[in-house]
Amino acid sequence: MKGKKLLATVALSAILFTGCGIKSAQTIIKVNGQNITQGQFDESFNKSAQGGMMAQLGINVKDGKNGFLYYLIKDKVVNELIVRELLNQEVEKRGIEVTNEDVDNAIKEIVDRVGSKEQLNQILKQNGVPTSQFKKDLKEEVKMKKLAKELTNSKISDADAKKYYNENIKQFKYPDKVRASHILISVNPQEIEEIITSDKANAGLSKEEIKKKVDTEIANKKAKAEKLLSEVKKDQTMFAKIAKENSDDTTTAVNGGDLGFFAAQEMVPEFSKAAFSMKPNTVSGLVQTQFGYHIIMVTDRMEAGQQPFEKVKNDIKAFLETQKQLEAIDNLVESLKKNATIEYINKEYDPAEIQKSLQNEIKEGSEKAKAIQESEKQDKK
Repeated sequence: MKGKKLLATVALSAILFTGCGIKSAQTIIKVNGQNITQGQFDESFNKSAQGGMMAQLGINVKDGKNGFLYYLIKDKVVNELIVRELLNQEVEKRGIEVTNEDVDNAIKEIVDRVGSKEQLNQILKQNGVPTSQFKKDLKEEVKMKKLAKELTNSKISDADAKKYYNENIKQFKYPDKVRASHILISVNPQEIEEIITSDKANAGLSKEEIKKKVDTEIANKKAKAEKLLSEVKKDQTMFAKIAKENSDDTTTAVNGGDLGFFAAQEMVPEFSKAAFSMKPNTVSGLVQTQFGYHIIMVTDRMEAGQQPFEKVKNDIKAFLETQKQLEAIDNLVESLKKNATIEYINKEYDPAEIQKSLQNEIKEGSEKAKAIQESEKQDKK
């Protein structure tokens, strides 16, 4: 009997998994005869819906209450998939290839910009981007850059860069800045409370007892910050080492806590007030902000001024070249769309149908808002 149940379970699992595979492989759109599948859409949709601002705000776009956002993202993803397929077809037609060396060179450029490989890995980790996905996306970017270079001569002359500099001079002016490093001991009372209450051993604690535990943990963190401050004051040359080993700001910790140059408005008021009141090569006391306790060491100061053209020339050229390439790609996409045969096999993914759904969501939202206003008027009476 047990054997029959086991066989039945295995068979059911096979049907379920096969069913999922079939659904994932279903063609929803054809672009010049090439398939865009349900799986491709789901992967792109989830990436858009579960990342960035949506993730930060904790918004579930698949919740029926967020229909407007759902259709907005759906419309964007469908367009992106079609554009990607059209561009890939063009890349194949032109025989453009991206080698591992191309990708490695692109990674090296990014590493040079962010400071180190460790810094790049930390940025990827903080943004929840796996290395494999990063390399995959970067390969697509390199491919598009190669295509753009074939479409247009994007080289920018010194004269063009200087013209942009003169016409946008405000962009190159900067206020007073300081360069500082910091050690952060993070303090988040809400997070501490959540950790305490999630521990089964604390299940029967009263609010007062939980608050006492939270206060104790905050006091422990302050004591740790004071101990580190004492160590730094004894020997400032140890600041970078202590930051690497102890700072909760892991992004800057890998560089010894270095924040680079920053203007006052770029930091929270308490941090800026302390940093801008200090002389170079001095260490602050404990500075408390919404993030916790900071130990700040100012390493340099820079008076307000204007970046000279020669210093920003290459950055301007790179920016203008990118703008020119993007314009060329946009023009190509418009041309490819006009001449493409696009079939919406599943009408649910037809942009016209998505727009109808969007309009319905707007209409329903407007009606709900009117109903709430009417209800509030009646309550006031």
